[in-house]
Formats: sequence, C-alpha cells, structure tokens
Amino acid sequence: MQPVTCVRLAGLLGGLAVALGAFAAHGMKAHFDAAALTTFETGVRYQMYHAFALGLCAALGAAGWRTQRAAVAFVVGTVLFSGSLYGLVWLQAGWLGPVTPLGGVAFLIGWLLLALSRRDAPLAPETGAA
Repeated sequence: MQPVTCVRLAGLLGGLAVALGAFAAHGMKAHFDAAALTTFETGVRYQMYHAFALGLCAALGAAGWRTQRAAVAFVVGTVLFSGSLYGLVWLQAGWLGPVTPLGGVAFLIGWLLLALSRRDAPLAPETGAA
C-alpha cells in the first residue's frame, strides 16, 4: 500500500472512530446496555489505534515491502475486528463473534511485519537500471 493511501485511510479511519465514539457516548446509551457499549468502545479504540498505525506506515513508507503489507494487515484487521464488534452490537449478529479473532490475528501480523521492516529493503525488485 502506497504511503499516500495509508495517510488517506488513516484520516478516514481515525475520523470515523471519533464519530463512532461520539455517537456511542451520546446516541447509544439509551438503547444499549453497558456490556454492549463496552464492546462497541473496544471496536472504536482498536480502530483508532490502527488508524495511528497506518499513519506510522505512511511515515515509514520507504521502509520496504513489509511496511506496505503491515498497512494492509492493519486495514483488514480493522474491518474484521472493529467491524465485527460493531455488527455484534448494532445487528446483534452473534455469528460475527468468531470473526473478531481473525481481525486480531491480522493486527498481530501487521505489527510483526512492522517490527521486521527494514529501511534498506526495496519496495519492488530492482530492474538493474541505474
């Protein structure tokens, strides 16, 4: 994923996390119990963490393919992890419960790839042209 795409997604996911958090704090209290609100807040929190992680991937954009793949893993993790928690609360779709850990695994893969990134790693195979 290109750095400019990471920045755009970071802004989109971060802004959405703020909006969803505000909605949960003000618009959902009358309709959902404390456990549901806590579940929803967990989704918002992890979405915001990984919006920041996408920003980090953008800043490290020249750190090689692992950084690019980490960004993809963070987006996939956000959709699966946070998205499944939102669905559990809003749709009361219990079948989404098993999806949440898959998002967690994607997050872990992203962090591992980020930890293994190297500044001198090429973004693409070299063509031999100087």
